[in-house]
Amino acid sequence: MKLPEDPMMLYSFINMKLRDFYPSLDALCEDMNVEKEVIVRTLKRVGFEYNPERNRFW
Repeated sequence: MKLPEDPMMLYSFINMKLRDFYPSLDALCEDMNVEKEVIVRTLKRVGFEYNPERNRFW
């Protein structure tokens, strides 16, 4: 799966997937075969962090 390269598009895409399809970021990454660290690092650079209790980046 090719993730969006633009951080804001990635933010929107990941949160939509988490909201609609996945109970956790780990489940999303495993199912989509993507690196969790890449997502976390990319979104942290633009000010977003993952909140596991809310299962979303904000």
